[in-house]
Amino acid sequence: MLKVLVVDDDQGLRLSVKSVLTSTGRFEVEEAFDGINALEKFKAADPRPNVVILDVDMPRMNGLETLQQIKEIDPGVIVIMLTAHASLGDAVQAVKDGAFNYLSKPVTAEDLLALLDRALQAHTLISNIAASAPVMVEAGRKIIGNTTQMMKVFNIIHKLAKVETPVLIRGASGTGKELVAKAIHFNSSRKDGKFVAINCSAIPENLFESELFGHEKGSFTGAHDRKIGKFQYAEGGTLFLDEVGDMPALMQVKILRVLQEKLFTPVGSNREIQSNVRIIAATNRPLEEMIKNGSFREDLFYRLNVVPIFLPSLAERKDDIERMIHIFIRKFNETHRRRVTGVSADALNVLKKYSWPGNIRELENVIEHSFVLESGNVITLASLPESLLEACGVNLLELPDQGTSEQMERAVEPVGFEGGRDDLDLSGDDDEELTEEGSLDPSLAGSLDFNAQKEAFEREFIVKALRTFKGRINQTALHANIPKKTLLRKIEKYGIIAKDYSD
Repeated sequence: MLKVLVVDDDQGLRLSVKSVLTSTGRFEVEEAFDGINALEKFKAADPRPNVVILDVDMPRMNGLETLQQIKEIDPGVIVIMLTAHASLGDAVQAVKDGAFNYLSKPVTAEDLLALLDRALQAHTLISNIAASAPVMVEAGRKIIGNTTQMMKVFNIIHKLAKVETPVLIRGASGTGKELVAKAIHFNSSRKDGKFVAINCSAIPENLFESELFGHEKGSFTGAHDRKIGKFQYAEGGTLFLDEVGDMPALMQVKILRVLQEKLFTPVGSNREIQSNVRIIAATNRPLEEMIKNGSFREDLFYRLNVVPIFLPSLAERKDDIERMIHIFIRKFNETHRRRVTGVSADALNVLKKYSWPGNIRELENVIEHSFVLESGNVITLASLPESLLEACGVNLLELPDQGTSEQMERAVEPVGFEGGRDDLDLSGDDDEELTEEGSLDPSLAGSLDFNAQKEAFEREFIVKALRTFKGRINQTALHANIPKKTLLRKIEKYGIIAKDYSD
């Protein structure tokens, strides 16, 4: 269930919004009566709200100030502004400052729920980028985001959503470049406009100009009708130029003109058309080398390279493979209506050993392939593609029997962090909440109290992790896959002294 904080000095409006949201069964709602009260509740919440619905005009601290401070605490939170018609300009400014969108009062239930759904869809795009681990070079430093560092991914999107500058996304095929582009678009002020993608490597050179800028009837052989190009079609939105390194030299000049002057001319026309389109480009080509040999224009490179994002290959980040596997398992469980719980230890070792030339896209295909072939609830070696097994030196004829109870016990279960929460998720079937030895904690077995057993398991797990990493908090949080603030809170809760495990 998603957490929503409703902030308004009008108690009646707060109650109305709360009633609408809680009636859906999807939202847990908390209220705040002004900006200062909202910040107090936002900071104290654990986990923090997924959505903040925020009035613009409030006493003590107005909505714009509150928005800025909330975004400093958590750039990834969704903020929807509420405004009276007289303060519409403030609401527009709020969107530029990072709010997803605004609603004018009086607010209808239909409009509120529709906007929330759109906001959550955009938020999901950001979450999915966790599997792409973008790196943004900014002012000479690298900000790295991966599946365990979602906040840094949110920071990247938050910064890019507030500006109109071109973006250049770089990385090998299959690393998630279009996913990043979509997330930037759907979290920006252009979210209501179209997102239009065009693959520069798939267009014949003689049709390139017509495809992008359109043409007039009769402008060339076969031009039987007037055609609108992608720039006009994407007006007010975002044009994604995938594989921009494959763009012909003549088109590079024309794209540069659009970037500089915001003007273009359809083929066979004498009229210039004003362009209001944001350009996001992507490539897997070595543009710096192409500039040296003259196949890519240096001036176009610098126009596009305002905010570059680098997506590393999957081979560079083997430690993320297990978490990505579980992301795809959840996805295909829904798609194929299965209940796959994990992947066997042998299969996971092979998946980590493989070089992944097709990157994340190939990994996703391999997991879906396994869903089709696997008859049990755990992905085993036998369900992996033969080509992958052979590449890793696994002899198919020597594979052990699959689906035995021993292999099921060796299955690697999905990690227990869902929906951006920073707390341990130890929930499961009542008969599966076990200690390391496979039985309930003997000191608590008599009561069969779920919460007591859960806390006992948490304490045991944290003590074991601290002992393994010699009491070092940062190392424990990183390798045990626990957010540092959660680890510190649990240590305090259970009276654990980390220094006791330093030897």
